[in-house]
Amino acid sequence: MAANPERSEDEESSSEIINLKDFRKSRDRIPVTFQRSELDAILRVYSRMVAAGEWRDYAIDHLKDRAVFSVFRRTSEVPMFRIEKHPKLSRRQGAFSVTAASGLIVKRGQDLAQVLRIFDKALRVVKG
Repeated sequence: MAANPERSEDEESSSEIINLKDFRKSRDRIPVTFQRSELDAILRVYSRMVAAGEWRDYAIDHLKDRAVFSVFRRTSEVPMFRIEKHPKLSRRQGAFSVTAASGLIVKRGQDLAQVLRIFDKALRVVKG
């Protein structure tokens, strides 16, 4: 095949054949993240709880299958609550959930604002 002198190198590289299976695998490596509006809603609740003296620290994890916002009373402890986003569960139980330190799912749903309303009540960690 003779090279066409009128074509640039960019045009030749854009006609490259890509294996769909390989493309999907490369997309799967992108971690799940919170959107800006979701993070804004979470941080609004977080700041309210910090002002009340309930929470003192947080961590954000962007994993392959979910995004997790963990809240702590002290940084050396396990998280008091985890606010999680599971996109694969969005059609079933809801993409968003709040999990207590014990692993119990306190609230789950489609709408993050609705799920975060669990913190409107005075939640306390009960030591058993």
